[in-house]
Amino acid sequence: MKSIKIAGVPEHFNLPWHLCIENGEFEVEGIDLQWTDVPEGTGKMCQMLRDGEMDIAVILTEGIVKDIVGGNPSSIVQVYVQSPLLWGIHVGANSAYQTIEDLQNKKVAISRYGSGSHLMAIVNAQNNGWNTQTVEYDLVNTIDGAVQSLTNGTSDYFMWERFMTQPLVDEGVFRRLGECPTPWPCFVIAVRNEVLQKHPQTVERILEIINNTTIEFKDIPSIDRTLASKFEQKLEDIQQWLRLTEWSQEPLDEKMLNKIQNQLFDLKIIDKKGTFAEIVKGI
Repeated sequence: MKSIKIAGVPEHFNLPWHLCIENGEFEVEGIDLQWTDVPEGTGKMCQMLRDGEMDIAVILTEGIVKDIVGGNPSSIVQVYVQSPLLWGIHVGANSAYQTIEDLQNKKVAISRYGSGSHLMAIVNAQNNGWNTQTVEYDLVNTIDGAVQSLTNGTSDYFMWERFMTQPLVDEGVFRRLGECPTPWPCFVIAVRNEVLQKHPQTVERILEIINNTTIEFKDIPSIDRTLASKFEQKLEDIQQWLRLTEWSQEPLDEKMLNKIQNQLFDLKIIDKKGTFAEIVKGI
């Protein structure tokens, strides 16, 4: 049995992985796929890949591209979710802010530097014509930390996946002022280069198994009810999310990588660009 350590956020996007693990699909192939939930998100997973704590990460595209360019010895092997991530822009329920424009020059809560909540705050600032170099941050680690930060006024707003934050909006903890979609596919699968070199067939089989599940995921009977129950969401919200979400079984192509890097470079998120061969590896 070959042990492989994989990490991802504890969100609805990753239910296909859990179903495959629970059904023993990796085990049948002699693979002990050990899943770890990482609520801190992409910045934390980048560090885990660097430190060898994880072999594979299901990770936000912009964050792992930035980190590979910055020296992370990993590669993107496939797009996992083709559709954009819809980032909700949230303030505390009792905040005086009423519009996105009110947030200019205000402090944004982020899970950690290099995370999606950090990088997309910069994208959002550019979208609104703000100075991206003067955005201030409050490091909160997790969504629970963001609740505390916004509630006590340590920060002014927080960007996180729009549907995962919906229960907090429904409960009156957050108010959502708007949304900011990623200009690229939102999740990719990244693998440490050492693992790719030593166990290419294992990685290939893992991708085949997950791809067979994501192709048919939306057709699983009552999958909307399963998701709503597991992630404490309203059924209509999950149904809307399912309509908007498209999984992928394809590699990241060079044209899309160039688009991502060009925007990250223009925003001064990266100070150099990597080559396609350095960032993306075929299996």
